[in-house]
Amino acid sequence: MVPHLVTALTGPINELEQRVLDSTPAIERWFRLEWMEHTPPFYSAVDIRNAGFKLAPVDTNLFPGGWNNLTKEMLPLAVQAAQAAIEKICPEARNLLVIPENHSKNTFYLANVAQLVRIFHMAGLNVRVGSIDPAIKSPKKIELPNGETVCLEPVVRSKRRLGLKNFDPCTILLNNELTAGTPGILEDLHEQYLLPPLHAGWSVRRKSNHLHSYEELSKRFGKLLGIDPWLINPIYARADGVDFSEGRGIDVLTSHVDAVLTKVRRKYKEYGINEKPFVVVKGHVGGDGPGVVTVRDAKEVEGLVGKPRGASAGSKAAAAARELREPREVIVQEGVLTNERVHNGVAEPVVYMMDRYVVGGFYRVHAERAPDENLKLPGASFVPLAFSESAHLPQPGAKPGASAPNRFYMYGVVGRLAMVAASYEMEATDPDAEIYE
Repeated sequence: MVPHLVTALTGPINELEQRVLDSTPAIERWFRLEWMEHTPPFYSAVDIRNAGFKLAPVDTNLFPGGWNNLTKEMLPLAVQAAQAAIEKICPEARNLLVIPENHSKNTFYLANVAQLVRIFHMAGLNVRVGSIDPAIKSPKKIELPNGETVCLEPVVRSKRRLGLKNFDPCTILLNNELTAGTPGILEDLHEQYLLPPLHAGWSVRRKSNHLHSYEELSKRFGKLLGIDPWLINPIYARADGVDFSEGRGIDVLTSHVDAVLTKVRRKYKEYGINEKPFVVVKGHVGGDGPGVVTVRDAKEVEGLVGKPRGASAGSKAAAAARELREPREVIVQEGVLTNERVHNGVAEPVVYMMDRYVVGGFYRVHAERAPDENLKLPGASFVPLAFSESAHLPQPGAKPGASAPNRFYMYGVVGRLAMVAASYEMEATDPDAEIYE
């Protein structure tokens, strides 16, 4: 069964849903035209928050690591999308090498790798898993809790190609965010297809590039639908040179927090929303993990210097602040409440896509978090979210909010918008892009 949403839908989101459903032909044409001009990321996952009055993406991941959370019913969609993606890039593909993160002890993550192997095997490819972890010196079989096994094999690098002993792939699928930088072993592979490209990793990627692309797209998409882009786009700002351990740049960060909160208050007033605005402060690089702090007042920024005031060393705020210790650029993003609940826990939907297609998703649920807090923390659980009908097929004539597929169609639209933004972002940072004067 699909978990039903208990969102008390009020005000603009009802109108927004109806507007989206009424505009389905225009929306689908808009996406088709975008994909004629731009290349979608090979795969992506988008975290979405539904506040009831606003529906927006809060994080876009170009190396999704939760494929094991998709239900069996979603597999055919993922396999079809994988076939379409591979045919487009390398129709003669035979062998595919998956390069995972170096988390060989994390069986939950390795279950995701096993699912990727299954998807691409079903798409008609020979698939093996090659580790770039220096600790893996010979094939290592790891048993997973569900009874499956994953075999990690050491990669072998020749002058121009990467493979395994007696396995020469034409395509290499990265499931590694490259947070620690780009390892030399993956560079200068001019004879093989590397998916996604190296500049999709966090060694190059910056959140502000993605947020800027999404902001521009939301304006155009808002114009298409005749809606305020704010309903689908969180306000953000970027603060440079912030060092929480030394207390440098804190005044700049405080002014950005204050400015974003002021803009959000104005919007809440305009729409008659009686909620307390908040922002999230997070690093400019890397996935949204523990280093995400919820700030409800600019005065709270001071509390992130050193050890947060009033926070015990083991508290959530202290842990998040420790994650933000390094001097860096910081993103201040309008916080979007989540009004969704699954099994009485605060939940947010995560939409999974491959090529240009929505292939499924799940709810991230955290029973110990509040609706204005980050859910990507230990203790989160995952509830499969099967699209009871295709995510692209809303039920015509159904009241907004009354039919589950309507909501999922909305999620699919917002997820695909973030995916288009990621394709713009990738084009802008492509080191091999052709420059036309």
